[in-house]
Amino acid sequence: MAHTHEHHHTHTISSLNGIFIASIVLNLLFVVVEAGVGLYENSLSLLSDAGHNLGDVFSLLLALFAFQLAKRHPTPAYTYGYKKGTVLISLVNAIILLVAVGAIIVESIRKFSHPVPVDGAAVSWTAGVGILVNGLTAWWLMRGQKNDLNVRGAFLHMVADTVVSVGVVMAGVVISLTGWTIVDPLLSLAIAVVILASTWKLLSESLRLSLDGTPEGIDLDEVLRLLESAPHVAGVHHLHVWALSTTETALTAHVVVDDWSLAEAAREQIKERLKAMGIGHSTLELESRRTRCHSTCCD
Repeated sequence: MAHTHEHHHTHTISSLNGIFIASIVLNLLFVVVEAGVGLYENSLSLLSDAGHNLGDVFSLLLALFAFQLAKRHPTPAYTYGYKKGTVLISLVNAIILLVAVGAIIVESIRKFSHPVPVDGAAVSWTAGVGILVNGLTAWWLMRGQKNDLNVRGAFLHMVADTVVSVGVVMAGVVISLTGWTIVDPLLSLAIAVVILASTWKLLSESLRLSLDGTPEGIDLDEVLRLLESAPHVAGVHHLHVWALSTTETALTAHVVVDDWSLAEAAREQIKERLKAMGIGHSTLELESRRTRCHSTCCD
């Protein structure tokens, strides 16, 4: 059973590797084009979007590196391997995006004071290409984002980028029809808000996992009820749940059984229940009710 899980996990990572490499190449090419047009046409909204897209390229590279870390075998110095590095990478990714938001806001404020002419048509056509690039990348990442924090982060950024590109197209049309160049820095501020909204959840979840908090989607009370309702379980204490990586969850607990002769059967049944909840790594310390009662009395 463990062999099958490992094979499936390796196959999934290999598949995602190809998707990430293709996404990185496609988005990097678009960043070069968008930044070039933005500089030539003095469009801050295009430059802001290009900077955000460059951040996404970097996040894709980080996620690709995270997959490589997850495949590294444990060592005497790192007995869990380098899986926790995937959590740290998602945290770094979120921090980089927050820095990008700050830079966009500062430049937008400066542009209000020093407006420059903008070619609305060029902005719209360039952003239109961005809709195709970001939308295609989001579609590629859609399946994998449900099971991995780094993939989910990349997916959310690409969805946000697609929405932002739609906004840039609309801004270009408005500028072409009215000549209101102030729309350009206004849209840049809107882009900053979108990036901040899509990054906040990634940042909070990354911080939680970095501090060995209970992963999102795991209800500790529900886990406790599941353990206590298992056959021959008389009590549970010292329950801990944390993330080994952005895809793997671990649990340790002391389980009191009412019939020591059925202790191993109870352990296996509990482990199967935990796997169904998405907790694939569990360590259970079994205690007999008699021993537990005796130790409690002694205390």
